Amino acid sequence: MTIRKQRAFTCGIVGAAAVAWVALAPTPLVGSTRPIRARQAMVVSQDPLASRVGDQVLRDGGNAVDAAVATAFALAVTYPTAGNIGGGGFLVYRPAVGDAVAYDFRETAPAAATSTMFMRGGEYDRRVHHNSHLAVGVPGTVAGLHQAWSEHGSLSWERLVEPAMTLAREGFVVRDSLARSLAAVLPRMVDYPASVAQFSNQGQPYRVGETLRQPDLARTLSRVALQGPAGVYTGETAELLAAEMAANGGIMTQADLAGYRAVRRAPMTGTYRGYDIISMPPVSSGGLALIQMLNVLEGYDLAASGSGSAATIHLIIEAMRRAFADRAQNLGDPAFNTSMPIDQLISKDYAAELRLTIDSDRASVSSPDSFSWPVESEETTHLSVVDGARNAVSLTYTLEQGYGSKITVPGAGFLLNNEMGDFNAAPGLTTQTGLIGTGPNLAEPGKRMLSSMTPTIVAREGQLVMVTGSPGGRTIINTVLMTILNVVDFGMNIQEAVDAPRLHHQWLPDETRYERWGLSPDTLALLGRRGHRMAEIGVQGAVSAILYNAEDDMLEAAEDRRRTSSAIGF
Repeated sequence: MTIRKQRAFTCGIVGAAAVAWVALAPTPLVGSTRPIRARQAMVVSQDPLASRVGDQVLRDGGNAVDAAVATAFALAVTYPTAGNIGGGGFLVYRPAVGDAVAYDFRETAPAAATSTMFMRGGEYDRRVHHNSHLAVGVPGTVAGLHQAWSEHGSLSWERLVEPAMTLAREGFVVRDSLARSLAAVLPRMVDYPASVAQFSNQGQPYRVGETLRQPDLARTLSRVALQGPAGVYTGETAELLAAEMAANGGIMTQADLAGYRAVRRAPMTGTYRGYDIISMPPVSSGGLALIQMLNVLEGYDLAASGSGSAATIHLIIEAMRRAFADRAQNLGDPAFNTSMPIDQLISKDYAAELRLTIDSDRASVSSPDSFSWPVESEETTHLSVVDGARNAVSLTYTLEQGYGSKITVPGAGFLLNNEMGDFNAAPGLTTQTGLIGTGPNLAEPGKRMLSSMTPTIVAREGQLVMVTGSPGGRTIINTVLMTILNVVDFGMNIQEAVDAPRLHHQWLPDETRYERWGLSPDTLALLGRRGHRMAEIGVQGAVSAILYNAEDDMLEAAEDRRRTSSAIGF
């Protein structure tokens, strides 16, 4: 299909199909537990328009990487709370034949960054750390998507960017979830006129059924389509971004942008009950923590104790507690932390040592004197893709907080991240509320900030089993963990595994957060007797997952009804 024909297709989605999704969007955890099934290929993302873009790429003969790239660019238009070209993330690719590979396009600190840059008058300033031009890291998304495409894509780059460009230029119908999201964020954008202009209807929140057009973003995407990464990291876009920084106390320069590089890495790998776990290595902490927790839990018969039982949940909490403690103490950018004990932390022997420290009848105690970690927002987004050849992509990317820094680059039309907030606050600054000053994750020029994103692929005996991932900040790791446990240990289908209640413990604060109605009063009482502090929350995560059912050669996908979600296949 030519680019011109693709433009006609995309315009078709913008109208009636988008309106239909307003009525059909499911409410959380209500509906069938049957997965969405497809024979040939599948894409799952948090937005139906973006999923349809990826689906059409697959129908046009594109592979999983092509579809992931096109879906990610579409999300930058239709899901601005986390979809982006001004942020960063991670992509894990497992080809049907050959070795898996991971792409790290995490943001980096500008060359003028220092470990004390978030201090003012000797005191830590949270606003500067999280909500200022100094909070913006050098974006990595376009570089990372382009590198993955250049090594594995099959369709032209322009073909993959074109649908997003059309959606930005011609607009799309605002659904209820986006209308509510934009209305909530607009008061926090008032200091940034370009953001208010782009994400409001002449200063008023968009209403359901109105059309959102983003012409500045369309022009930037046009430059990306024609020039590749140079469309962001040099030339007009880079000039506009650097000018915004210079005018508002930021430190990012055109040289920082021109010097950015995505990194191709070997995935973090492990095993669990005969399954191969393929995930992200540092600077993401997700893969390592996930494998460490699975290693610990492998020593227990979780199927016998049962899903949702106090005995099972107790063991899961204790595994989470230990993995997050090790995460805080040891992990950061590998280019700046060359002695991280990665092999030890993911070894079966170390897991056996950790199991010896777990009392099956009593909760451990977390101490703020030892470990903590930086804050990472829940506003991330994830997509999963499997193509006809059973090549698979798991991609998680983010702006950090919802809508990132809330700063739109004037004339360029895209939001900037506030990922510098994922660095530790300042050297030696450790408090009971979670601020820490340990060295592995302090800001330094060119350094990548620690992340919890956990794009993951599961295989067995050389065959694809599952592609999964989630948004949710630090909860991502535990959301992915529980989805895998639900399938492997408890025999759930993929929709049941995604629907199942979730919980989260992260070492500090010393409490377990569980989804409302996720645990019975009896179970909560039993956990309380073991010494667990339990805290009820609303919902956790938004998994985009695909399971390959080898028995009938079908792909089975789940839509996470906690948030918007869209699985489309054929």
